[in-house]
Order: sequence, then C-alpha cells, then structure tokens
Amino acid sequence: MIILPAIDIRGGNAVRLLRGEYDNMTVYSDDPLSVANGFAACGAKNMHVVDLDGALSGDTDNYDTIKKLIAVKDMKVEVGGGIRDESKIYKYLSLGAARVILGTVAVENDAFLTDMVKKYGEGIAVGIDIKNGHVATHGWTKLARGDVYDFMSHIEQIGVKTVICTDVSRDGACEGTNIDLYGSLKEKFKMNIIASGGITDVDELKTLAQMKIYGAILGKALYSGKMTLSDAIMTEKI
Repeated sequence: MIILPAIDIRGGNAVRLLRGEYDNMTVYSDDPLSVANGFAACGAKNMHVVDLDGALSGDTDNYDTIKKLIAVKDMKVEVGGGIRDESKIYKYLSLGAARVILGTVAVENDAFLTDMVKKYGEGIAVGIDIKNGHVATHGWTKLARGDVYDFMSHIEQIGVKTVICTDVSRDGACEGTNIDLYGSLKEKFKMNIIASGGITDVDELKTLAQMKIYGAILGKALYSGKMTLSDAIMTEKI
C-alpha cells in the first residue's frame, strides 16, 4: 500500500476542511512547498494535492503553487480540483504529475471521461466523493443521482484504473475511516482503490494494507499530530 500525505490548497495556503465544508476550514501553513518538503524529508514518495479553489471555480486557481509541489524531488504527485477539460489535464501531466483526478466531470460527462482514459491511460484517476450515500460534485457542494456502486462499475468498464474514494462525512474529522466501505469496494472492483477520509491511526492503515487497498491519503491526522508520517510510511511494507 502506498501512503499519500495530502496538501489541500486554498488561497495559496495549505488547509484542511471539516467534512468538506468550506466554511469550516483550518489553515495549517502559508507555505505549501515547505510542507511538501517536510513530507519528502520523512521519506514520502507520493503526495495527494487538491486545488480547493479550483474545485469550486473549475479553473487552475493555484497552478503556480501546484507547479512547485510537482517539482519536489523524488515525489509522485496526483492532482485534483477543478480539472474539467483536456487543457488542464495536459497542463498538469506535462509538468510531471503522476496522474490527475477527475471528479465532477467524470460524473457529468461520460464521453469526456472515456476519451481521456483512452488518451492518457493510467494518468487519469477518478475521485469519488461520497456524501449521504451519493456522489458529491462541484467541491462537494452538489449531489449526483445514482448509486455509487453502479458508477464505479461503469467507470471500471470504461478502463479507469485508479479511484480515490472519500467518505465526506469522515473527512477531516479524525474520527476513524470507513473500513467497511473500502472492504466492500475491494471485493467488488479490480481498480486500484485509494482510501481517503478520517484515517486516524496506524492500526487503521495496517487494516487497509492487509485488505490490499492500493493507497491511503492522510491529512488531518498528520497536521494535528495524531500520527507521524514516518510511522505511517512503515505500513507500506505490509
């Protein structure tokens, strides 16, 4: 299992939202690059970056900051937030991003997702944010119709290889992650599943690793000191 420490960016700052609520935000650093270098110094080889402003606007609001993060040495970076057209996909992949995460557009534009997967292959991941049992879009502010499992089955058939699955109700709360959800997804689908939302301690990471979950994103637990990144990275060996 790979460990992906997260940097969510709003207004150029590294922040965390509580349960996806933009009005419930904590700023942890005004220097995301310093945060990223700290992750690298602890041995991280992967990083999850989200442009929260972009998720709302559909634009690359924090492009300059993210460009610096992608350039961090020996770090594979996945980028999400407002990536809804091919120009933005190309923009980030050409910088060296390992993959870009399509959220809203993957739900709303099936033909576009299909075309991008054919063109960019494993450079395309889909972010599936679950809120009240539905897929949330537009920066978690809107709910799409349909069943999460049906949507995942469909995108697997399209050829999507990696999904970032977030239980929004757990995200940023440090109250434990939805182990049952990830177990169910692992049983039903062959895609690489990255768990996100509420992961609080190393024991949860060990459980996810034993379940053969592909990756785990860490945010609030690291920023609040509930878990050290060095300890988390040790679970990559399970």
